[in-house]
Amino acid sequence: MSVTIKDIARMAGVSYSTVSKALKNSPLVSEQTKRKIKDLADEYGYQPNLIAQSLVSKKSGIIGIVWPTVEIIAISTLMTHITAELEKRSYSALLSVGSLETGVRLFNRLHVDGILVFELNRMFDPSESVRSEIPVLSFGLSNVASSYASIDVNRKGAIETAVRYLHGLGHRRIGFVGNLEDHFSKQHDKFLGYMEAMDRLGLPADPHLRVHTRKLVWQEGYRAAKFLLQCRDKPTAIVSASYELTVGIILAMKEAQLHIPSDMSIVSYDHVPQLAHLEIPVTAVGVPVEKMAACIAEAALRMVEHPGDDSPPMAEVELAERLSCAPPKPGR
Repeated sequence: MSVTIKDIARMAGVSYSTVSKALKNSPLVSEQTKRKIKDLADEYGYQPNLIAQSLVSKKSGIIGIVWPTVEIIAISTLMTHITAELEKRSYSALLSVGSLETGVRLFNRLHVDGILVFELNRMFDPSESVRSEIPVLSFGLSNVASSYASIDVNRKGAIETAVRYLHGLGHRRIGFVGNLEDHFSKQHDKFLGYMEAMDRLGLPADPHLRVHTRKLVWQEGYRAAKFLLQCRDKPTAIVSASYELTVGIILAMKEAQLHIPSDMSIVSYDHVPQLAHLEIPVTAVGVPVEKMAACIAEAALRMVEHPGDDSPPMAEVELAERLSCAPPKPGR
């Protein structure tokens, strides 16, 4: 017969509620008592019935996350950090990879405390938001009509920062690699940031300097860089819209026997640690993934624990200078 929370409480000489708090790593329980309770739980193989607990307490300690894909590095890295932030606050994350409708309905049936949804290109249609009895927070939908509360990052401002940085180094022909289609709101914000920064700085709006990518995958970055390198007036610097695109751009540069940054400078969106560990550490722009995860987790838990409160503002974008940028060669 399986051991129950009552058995653990009796063996530890504490109340049921103390056992529950200890197993959730609550700061209200001393470390010594936590250790004793956790050791007993491990010894007797105690596994809490989360659904039963949520029905009794009206709280599961779980945040459901509807995730579009695990294939993109920046998204997977963000997920790892969000999970860690939730665990610091004694919450667990439950992941549903796929459609918005499936994920939201699943988490309503499981009675989680709150739901995070992540928009990626056309994956989620905010105009057809699925009705939810549980509070929902969306990331990436703040500039689109939606019935959900939202939190987002200033992608447009991040790309503007990248262009201004390169201009300050002396670059005048600055290329952009990313999705240019206006119905992909998140990606189009990056393109708008590029165009507006180029206009404000009086830089040439040469259509050959911007290359549309259908997806944020390395193959598209490779193809875009090959196109730019074949132009008669090549750019001296490139702003990339994602980590994956940057990987493809670097591969194309290496294949063409060009050197970064002496032949071409690169700034990449997606402020993830992986950019610092590429063959050439790449200058990054955006919200550092650790800060972004902390803001998203804080907003989600505020939504759950303090309904009606405004979500905290997203962290400011930052530029991390690395070895992928330098002034252009004389005469370029």
